[in-house]
Formats: sequence, structure tokens, C-alpha cells
Amino acid sequence: MRFGSSLVLLLLVPTLASAQPAASPASPSADVLKKQFAARLEQNVQPTASTIKIAILYELIKQAEEGKLKLDDVRPLDRKKAVEGSGVLFNLGTPSLALRDYAMLMIILSDNTATNVLMDVVGMEAVTARMRSLGLKDTKLRRHMLDGAAARRGDENVSSADEIARLFETFYRGTGLSPQSRDEALRILKTRNESKSTPVIRAIPETVDIASKPGELEGVRVDSGIVFVENRPYIISVMATYLQDDDAGNKAIEDLARVAYGYFSRLAAGTEYGRQIGRN
Repeated sequence: MRFGSSLVLLLLVPTLASAQPAASPASPSADVLKKQFAARLEQNVQPTASTIKIAILYELIKQAEEGKLKLDDVRPLDRKKAVEGSGVLFNLGTPSLALRDYAMLMIILSDNTATNVLMDVVGMEAVTARMRSLGLKDTKLRRHMLDGAAARRGDENVSSADEIARLFETFYRGTGLSPQSRDEALRILKTRNESKSTPVIRAIPETVDIASKPGELEGVRVDSGIVFVENRPYIISVMATYLQDDDAGNKAIEDLARVAYGYFSRLAAGTEYGRQIGRN
């Protein structure tokens, strides 16, 4: 049994990094030429809560590329798939939506019913197999949303902070995706739910784009995503479990996200020696 929380900070090299002059190893800007991360318990396998939905999004877009489905295919909602919790579809009768729209609801509103629809479209086993093909062997989709019986059996949706960060890196780099599909995925992940904030979003200025997906269960809080600091984009992935106080878990994630943003934004604004020229 593992106790504690996990943290991964992963710097992604922007495309213009290769055009920058090489920096000395002691320079704060040396990390644009390689990946650096700070981590704690990053390999621990823990419940993902709704953050697993980014794996479903990847599989949906990949199957569309493979010609197995079309994102504009319209599917009526089967009420047997409707579950309560986050989202709106549970309260909407039997609407017919494009798969792309189900995906938008799954990510933006974390709609559990939309998620269950897409899980049955792409297949749970296919999602886990795709993650394995990406080298993410601990990222496993094993139950529908709000399937309490499956959770009690131990069939939890799981991953690690490291693998969630790597999955976001896959979106960032477009690994296995066409440029058009990559852009579509990031567009969905960047769209914010204006009515609900998250720990990572609260820590970052509104002017900075974020492609993220939080998740929460009893005693579990997760928030991960790409923070598009100009010239210094990075990924933060935080998973907390065995929480006695869920609000304290959210606060811890927000504090970590604020520290990370402060670090990378200063790197972005500073010279090779750290001077913040022009700052008042």
C-alpha cells in the first residue's frame, strides 16, 4: 500500500529551442536543450479519477485517423449509458451528438455520460492497449464512470504522475497523430469550463494557455496539463491520494502549480544569468 502524493514537473523543449545558442551547463537556460524534471513518487500507480479521460480522447482521435470512425458521426444518446455526477447529458433526455461533441463534453465539463458513450465507441481494451503501445504500461482504463461495483472489485482506472505527464507530452508533440489531429486535441484540452476553476488553472494567469484535465474522487485529487508559458512550455502532473481533507489536497496542488509557474515564467523572462530586464 502506498501513501502520499506524486509530483512531476516536466519541461518541454519549444520548437525554437534548437535555434538558440548553446548555454553553459550552469546556466538557468541550459534546460531548453534537454528534459529536466522534479519528481516525487512519480512512478506510484494511483487512481486517475477523471484525468483518465485524456487517454480516451487520444484513442478517439487516433481511431478517427485510422478510419475506424469519424469525429462528425452523430450518435443518439442511449439512456442506459447515462450516469449522474459531473456534466449535463444525464439531464438532457436523448440528444443526438457528434462524437466530437461528446469529446468536448467529456473534457470541458468532465461529463460522465459522454465519457461512457465514448468508452463504448472506442472500447476500453483498445484504450489500454493504445497506452501500452505508447510505453504507458501503468495507464489502464478498467471501468465505466461511476461504476462503484467495479471500483470495489479493484477495477480502478489508474496511472502514475509520470505516465500522465508523458501522455500530455504525446499530445504536445503530436506523437502518432497528424498535425491536424494534434491541433484538434489541444484545442479541446485548452477549452476552459468558465463556471468551474481547477487547482492548476487558479495558479496560472488567465493570459496563459493551459491544456489540462483534473480529476477527483473520495480521498483523491489529480490535476495535470501543459502550461504554455511563452518559450518555456512545461507539463505539471500532480496526483494525491489517501487524502484526509480533499480541500487540502486541492490547495497543495494549487501551491505546487504556482511555484512551478513562477519558476518557468522567470526562466522565460530572464537572461542567461537570470536578470529580469525591464521588470518593475
